[in-house]
Formats: sequence, structure tokens, C-alpha cells
Amino acid sequence: MQIKPQTVEAVLFFNDGGVCKEMLYPEFEAMLDGVVSMPEFADQQMRVAYVLVNTRLQIRAAVFFYLDFNEDGSADSGWNIPLRNLAERTGRGPDLGAGPIRLACRSQCPVSWYQMHLWDPELAQGNNHFVMLRDRIKRNQLGLLIEEEAPQAVPAERLQMVAEDTWYAPDPAKQPPAAEPPEKAEQDQRLKAAQLIKQQRLRIASLEQQREADISRLRELATQQQAKLREEIARLCNALTTKEQQVAQLQSELEAQAEGFQKNREEMSRQLRALEQNSRVEAEAARAQFDEELQRQVAAAVEEYKEQVSIRDVELAYRNELDSQLQEEIEQLQKQRDVLSEQSGERMLERLSAQGMTFMAYHPGAGHLTIPLSDMARYQQNPLAYAAAKCGVSEEQYQLWVQHYRQPVCVATLTSGERCNMPLDKIEAPGRFVIGESNCCARHKSQDRLRTGS
Repeated sequence: MQIKPQTVEAVLFFNDGGVCKEMLYPEFEAMLDGVVSMPEFADQQMRVAYVLVNTRLQIRAAVFFYLDFNEDGSADSGWNIPLRNLAERTGRGPDLGAGPIRLACRSQCPVSWYQMHLWDPELAQGNNHFVMLRDRIKRNQLGLLIEEEAPQAVPAERLQMVAEDTWYAPDPAKQPPAAEPPEKAEQDQRLKAAQLIKQQRLRIASLEQQREADISRLRELATQQQAKLREEIARLCNALTTKEQQVAQLQSELEAQAEGFQKNREEMSRQLRALEQNSRVEAEAARAQFDEELQRQVAAAVEEYKEQVSIRDVELAYRNELDSQLQEEIEQLQKQRDVLSEQSGERMLERLSAQGMTFMAYHPGAGHLTIPLSDMARYQQNPLAYAAAKCGVSEEQYQLWVQHYRQPVCVATLTSGERCNMPLDKIEAPGRFVIGESNCCARHKSQDRLRTGS
């Protein structure tokens, strides 16, 4: 489809409420070039429609596409979709008042690699994007020039007088009705049916895509919820198992302690009964012996615990010493690794030099320098000093000449603290560059000479 001169290009932006902004195509191009920004669309992906409108405010073509905006409201600089080409090469769409339009969307895209950047318009009742486009264009808020359809005047020389018997309309009862050719009627019916089928297919594709997106979103949400529930169940099961083990262990320890207390109590009762049967002296002796035995057992237990603590202290000291040794070994290995990496780089350079490869570098004033392998370390340490030596000047003079060569202006400082920046003739060779003269204008050069003479 070739764009006629009277066809106007416009761009309309959609949000959840419908068309939120419209502009002419030159304004849209200015926005893409970064001349204009849209802060209200910052950090969003907007749905946009490119339309071709004739002089009677009727849509002839439409392309529905996505456009991303940055955080500052500027359009994505990488966006590049040939809207006019898509509008010319795409298929038919619904009739918006001037016959079937040219429609390019996700489900009807003439170029497959642009399909992912397009979107399907909705055809639901009350939320029909085609109706929104048609009504918004009819409002003519863009101020388009409208061409009214006027009847064509017939020249006077072409007017002819008809016979008198044809001046009056024939009697409808006597005149048989004019029948429309069956081929034309059938063709019109086929065109209407094909257009209706295409609209329904487009609506079905849009609904299918929306349904698949909802299903995938719900599946993903369900999967995430199931994963969270599984993790929570596993965590609770692990905590319950740990608690059960702890309870069982404490229960066994409690039973063992109760059994030991019971045995000790029985033993003590038996001994007390035996002591009661003996004399009071024997009872006192037995009690003293029992106390002494108890203290001896307590002292033995304390000594045993002290010994265990000292063993743990020795193990801890040994572990600390082992950690320090391992840390030293790690540092030594890192140093060896650095040395080996440096040696491997030097060996690589030697192998490349042996194979005939030369190392070259470009410096202003010195040109392309061929660097021998023996000078590679000195060049890497200070490339500027190496180039200055090749030019036969000092490093300071070469550095000031490079600044003068790149920007030949006066570097003298004015009384206001700013640089003079007076353009100078460029000195092409570093050897002919004189500090304080070649990089100063005539006024500051004479002042510098006066200060030197005084």
C-alpha cells in the first residue's frame, strides 16, 4: 500500500483506561531522537498504535506495538520498528468506516521477527481498541485538515435533454424491480463473511493469548506457593524430629537419673538400717567413712574434668598453631602463583617474539614505535617516558607538547584565575616545542620574558 500525500500519520498511547495520549508522527520521531521526553511514562512499557488517517478522519491502516521508556522518561534508544513498512505489507483488518484497514499486530505480522514487539488489540464489548481509535480520531484533537466530500458539477456542454416520455418516474407497479447481479451479491456476501471470520479469528487469538498468559501466571503463582509450602512443611518436620529426639534423650536421661537415685536411696536405707542395728560408734564410723568416700569421689570427678579441660586447651592451641601454619602456606602459594603468572607472561612474549611477532605502539610525535622485547618492561613501566626518549626530549616537555598538540591554546593563567585559551599555531614536532613560548600567546609570552629578564 503506497501512502498518499493526503494521508496523515498519527501515534496514540494506551493505558488501562483507553487512549491516554496522541501525537503526530513528527512529534513521535522527535521523542525517539531524545528531543522530547515523557516523564508520565517513566520506567514503563506502553502499548502504542500507529495509524494512517485520510482527510475524512477515517483510519486506513494501524500497527499495534510496544515501546519501552527509561527512568528519566526518554524512549528506548534501541527501538527500531519500520512502522510504515509493516502498514504497507500487512493483511486486512476490520472496517472502521472507509473499508477494511491494513492491520499489523502480534497475531497478524508480515515480518516474523517483529512479532514479539507487537500486541493484539482487544475486541471485548466496552473495551474495544478499534472503537477507541475510531472515536479518538473522529474528535480531531490533533487539528487535522478535513476535506468535505462535495458533489461533482457537470459541465453545461455535457447536459442533454431527455425525451419527454421519460420526464416522469415510471409506475412502480408496472416497473419490475431491478435485480442485483447474483455474482456481485455473492461476492459481497463472501467479502463480508471473510471479514467477519477474520475479526472473529483475531478476537479468538487475542482471547487465547490472554487466557494462556493468565494460566501461565496462575501456574507460576501456584508453583511458588507449593514450593513455599513444601519448604515450610520440611522445616516444620525437621524441627519436630529434632524436638522429638531431644525429648526422647531427656526422657532417657531422666529415667536413668531416677533409677540411679532410687538405687542410691535403697542402698542408703539398707546401710542405715544395718547401722541402726549396730552400735552408735559403728554408725558414726560408717557415716564418716561414707562422707570421706563421697568427698574422694567428688575430688576424683573434679580432677577428671580438669584433665579433660586441659586436654581441650592443648587441642585448641594445636589447632590455632595449625591454622597459622596453613595461613602461611597459603600466602607462600599465592606469592608463587603471582611469580609463575608473571613468568608465564614473559615466556609468552618471548615465544611470540621468537615466532617473528613485533610489538608496536603509536605515540604523537614519535609515530608507530617498534618495541623490542628487551624494552617491553621499560615501556610498560612508563610509556610516556619511553616515547619522550625516542623523540629526544624530556618527559615533561613531551607531556606538555602532547597537550599543546591536542589543544593548541594558550595555557597562561589570567588574573581571574581562568586560562587564557587563545588559539595558537600547532608545533608539529616535540623537539621544536619550547615550554613557556610555544604554548603561550604573544601577550603572555612577552610577560614571561619580562619577568625572566627582571
